[in-house]
Amino acid sequence: MSEYATHQKIALITGADKGIGRAAAEQLAALGMTVLIGARNPRRGDDAAAALRATGGSAHAVVLDVTDQATARTAAQQIEERFGHLDVLINNAGITGPGQVSPEDAHDQVPSSVDLDMVRAVFETNVFGVIAVTNAMLPLLRRSPAPRIVNVSSAAGSLGITSDPDGPPAALPTSAAYTPSKAALNALTVQYANELRKNGILINAADPGYVNTEINNHSGYLTVAQGAAVLVRVATLGAGGPTGGFFGEAGRVPW
Repeated sequence: MSEYATHQKIALITGADKGIGRAAAEQLAALGMTVLIGARNPRRGDDAAAALRATGGSAHAVVLDVTDQATARTAAQQIEERFGHLDVLINNAGITGPGQVSPEDAHDQVPSSVDLDMVRAVFETNVFGVIAVTNAMLPLLRRSPAPRIVNVSSAAGSLGITSDPDGPPAALPTSAAYTPSKAALNALTVQYANELRKNGILINAADPGYVNTEINNHSGYLTVAQGAAVLVRVATLGAGGPTGGFFGEAGRVPW
């Protein structure tokens, strides 16, 4: 039996104590992976991991605040000591900031009047946090025979979709924070893919769709399991799979 056949796959998901991240954890655990539940709140992380273990999955909680590089470095050290490697990283943690989904606060992200501190806060989680966690975990991912990174993006980050004045996003409030942060995340995904392609690390952006979660005040029409399916599909790409792409339920999403 090959070493790869006996290799225990380890997956880390940020913001996995609830919503799409937790659903992705459940699906990866069902595939036989050991799932690490990244969560800012230790109790919520422990509860989510315990619930997954109660259903037969292999799961452990990891304290991880993507806006705090120290927690990312500590998490990487803990993963190295316990498992020695990492196979899948799903950068799922994200925030919208006020006004993105709430009509009564729609003015909060209008470009001409936006609060720069709010923009910085959104980018701190959605962009800078992805860099911090990815870079902390790269040494562990390089030890995997088939490393995969998934950056959870959104159709809101597609310039092709959002620039269409007659498209569905035209009904949403304009945004100087959340929407640009996801466009930046898409660009960042391509740059990482260009750098890491030679190392066999596949990194792609994934759009889970309009999922019913806290982040959109439960206005989405997809279940968290449906949204997570896209993340899991990209996280389990086979050898020779694409890298530097943007994928949704129906296939590639336009940049």
